[in-house]
Amino acid sequence: MASLVSSPHTLAPFSSHHHHHHHRLHHSPNLSTLRFSRPIKNKPNHSLRCSVSIEKEVPETERPFTFLRDSDDSTHSSSTSSVRARFETMIRAAQDSVCEAIEAVEGGPKFKEDVWSRPGGGGGISRVLQDGNVFEKAGVNVSVVYGVMPPEAYRAAKGSASSDQKPGPVPFFAAGVSSVLHPKNPFAPTLHFNYRYFETDAPKDVPGAPRQWWFGGGTDFTPAYIFEEDVKHFHSIQKQACDKFDPSFYPRFKKWCDDYFYIKHRDERRGLGGIFFDDLNDYDQEMLLAFSTECANSVVPAYIPIVEKRKDMEFTEQHKAWQQLRRGRYVEFNLVYDRGTTFGLKTGGRIESILVSLPLSARWEYDHKPEEGTEEWKLLDACINPKEWI
Repeated sequence: MASLVSSPHTLAPFSSHHHHHHHRLHHSPNLSTLRFSRPIKNKPNHSLRCSVSIEKEVPETERPFTFLRDSDDSTHSSSTSSVRARFETMIRAAQDSVCEAIEAVEGGPKFKEDVWSRPGGGGGISRVLQDGNVFEKAGVNVSVVYGVMPPEAYRAAKGSASSDQKPGPVPFFAAGVSSVLHPKNPFAPTLHFNYRYFETDAPKDVPGAPRQWWFGGGTDFTPAYIFEEDVKHFHSIQKQACDKFDPSFYPRFKKWCDDYFYIKHRDERRGLGGIFFDDLNDYDQEMLLAFSTECANSVVPAYIPIVEKRKDMEFTEQHKAWQQLRRGRYVEFNLVYDRGTTFGLKTGGRIESILVSLPLSARWEYDHKPEEGTEEWKLLDACINPKEWI
């Protein structure tokens, strides 16, 4: 289950719901307890109850310098706290640069920003631009979470076989940036990216046990129409970022991306891929921090030139209808399979942040099949049979 915590839209569940001021009349206690029910093997009549505690959010009027607890601030000596601090700095810089680039393309419309924090440390910044000149919906969120997860989730994360020892609740730290950008023009592709860092402390009753850490993330794009030069440009920027660190990264993470964004009930990929990796901790921590940073910095050069090139192309109602059918696939994947979204929905996170990845509009037509040889058919074919683009 902890692997769920470290996935694409995961950070959403820990977002605030302070828009809805009426919620605050209920004076709920500071800790909200989220319950998971999971049957114990061979004893179908019993279910195992365990809880993850995440504090209630508090709306903030301005962005703090850091969401980290004092003990984790970069001035602190230990190396893991410095990874936490540098990762937060990186994701906040990525949020700023992507939002800046989107606003430059928009030429007027601006992101709406919500900032929230939690009393025990952590918090987040949600930015959404809706119904702009170029983007139908663009969301870029960062969040930093301190929580406690049940021993079962910790075992799932660690894959530890020794079920006889019963560790206590495990404190965890998670930080990430997550974004989905849906343009209006059907010839401009949708983009999703997410980079995250996840850490567990020693279980409360096993002090001194080693701290576990993982990196995860990826950047993938989802056009409704294929322009081969766009796909090649996008993939070559991903490959450049990967090649700076390890020649095996691009082929491995490109395949991982194709495998992850797979809509099983349709037997097709959500889009034309990119890179994706999860639970990565078998390389040097500094190297993976630098790699995640490089990937996040590649988002703007990989994507913005394509949007600039396509945003003003003329299109027909049929083009728009096809884009909305493909957006329907986006919705199907996110609500049914995406580990982060499903985790957020099951654990009672802030719905608006979790669903920020969904398009403003989508469409489902009964038994729609594009005619062989058409541009629509070519896109569908590439989603069913992933290609090597470079």
